[in-house]
Amino acid sequence: MDLQTARNEISAIDEQLVSLFQKRMALSKEVAIYKRDNSLPIYDPARERDILNRVTELAGEELADYTGVLYQTVFDISRSYQHTVTNRPGKISAMIEKITAETPQLRPSRAVVACQGVEGAYSQHACDRMFQYPSILYFASFKDVCKAVDSGLCRYGVLPLENSTAGSVNEVYDLMRSYNFYITHSLKLHIEHRLLAPRGAVLSVIREVYSHEQAIRQCASYIEKAGWKIHICKNTAEAAKLVAASGRTDVAAIGSGDCAALYDLEVLADDIQNNQNNYTRFICISKTPEIYPGAKKTSILLTLAHKPGALYHAIARFASLGLNLTKLESRPIPGSDFEFLFYFDIEAPVYAPALRALIARLERNGETFTYLGTYTEE
Repeated sequence: MDLQTARNEISAIDEQLVSLFQKRMALSKEVAIYKRDNSLPIYDPARERDILNRVTELAGEELADYTGVLYQTVFDISRSYQHTVTNRPGKISAMIEKITAETPQLRPSRAVVACQGVEGAYSQHACDRMFQYPSILYFASFKDVCKAVDSGLCRYGVLPLENSTAGSVNEVYDLMRSYNFYITHSLKLHIEHRLLAPRGAVLSVIREVYSHEQAIRQCASYIEKAGWKIHICKNTAEAAKLVAASGRTDVAAIGSGDCAALYDLEVLADDIQNNQNNYTRFICISKTPEIYPGAKKTSILLTLAHKPGALYHAIARFASLGLNLTKLESRPIPGSDFEFLFYFDIEAPVYAPALRALIARLERNGETFTYLGTYTEE
């Protein structure tokens, strides 16, 4: 058989497949209506397992695995369609509807905001970008920021989530699992690291450098070339404060230009980060959800079994609804060898039917998932 003949036969089979797919989906719709009317769950694992066993056996040994993948995709599409047909919103879907209607048109310009560090830290810069007149309370750790929001001491908290050079801030991802908060806004802040030292210091005599571990990673090439001893601090502003109080001229801090002015330090070198296109993404968190007009990014946490295909099937749900994933982060669950926690960022307007369908589907399937908020990012 020549190539064109084979292609012609494939095209003919495709037409048959589409026709059969339409018939299958029509029957899925009838099943969905019956389940809706009789309060039955959409997801029936026993039924899907029986079908998989039957079709993989029919396919034969050579094509069994491929047939299994094909039918898992068919199941995902069919369940998604059935959820659309039944259109039964869950608690979270209803909450999103309510919050969207009740949240004011504009984010507040004044608020009490928790930040980790001291004056001059990058979290403070992010906070000043997010709020016009913030009243900032500083805390020693990211956990303390979450506690301040959880207790009601602060309405909002600002936390770094990831950096374009150094990667994710794992501690913050872990805190998302431990504390019940929502993301109301996010901001990508351009980071320009400078080498700061006490007045009178010169670059050639610097022997030690102080900064936050993320800043150290972001400036690793510059530090390695200089051969300096590294001291890790809780944040860049604290590092600048320590260096200013040291009374030494052979130590320096890595921090922002504002830190130089705040702690009377000299700038010995500008833009020392590995990548000049260096951004840190900060999130603003609150104890209650707030969804403002224009929100088009949604974050969720999803717990998946540690077994083959678990992540694939999760991602297939997004794909079947045409949703774009912009972030996927995995974190181990302490004390569990059989489950992993996954963080997803989904790009879709809060009013998008596909987004509502996904959340409703996760709820109805009994998934262990956490809705973190729908928000804007600048």
